[in-house]
Amino acid sequence: MIFQGRSRRKSTGGLYRPHRKKRKYELGGEQVMTTVGDRKVKKDRIRGGIYKIRLFADKYANVYDPEQKKVVRAEIKGVAENPANVHYVRHGVITKGAIITTSIGKAKVTNRPSQEGIINAILLKEKQ
Repeated sequence: MIFQGRSRRKSTGGLYRPHRKKRKYELGGEQVMTTVGDRKVKKDRIRGGIYKIRLFADKYANVYDPEQKKVVRAEIKGVAENPANVHYVRHGVITKGAIITTSIGKAKVTNRPSQEGIINAILLKEKQ
C-alpha cells in the first residue's frame, strides 16, 4: 500500500505526533509499468465508484496521422525514447511522452496508458 498522507517527520527531523490513524482516502495505488506484449488489463475501482482500466501490456496503438487526418491501429515494435526515465527505454516501458516505433513510423504517446487502458499516439514527421 502507498500512503499519500502527511509525513510523520518535520523538515527539522523532529516527529509530528499523530492525531488520528491513516484513512482509506489517503491510500494510493500501485504504479503500473505498461510494456509491449500481449494485451493484459486489470479493472480497478477507485474513489467515487469509478473504474480505472490498468494497462500492463499491449502490442497495438491508435496512431493519428495529421497529414491524412486518420487514426490507424498500428503494431508497436518497441520504445525508441522515453523522457520520463532513461531506464524505461531498456525495459520497454511506455508512458505519456514516450516515442514508440510502430509499423507506420515513429509516434509520440499522447495519453497515460497505465490509467486509461489504451495507447494513443500521434505520428511524427520524418526529418529529411
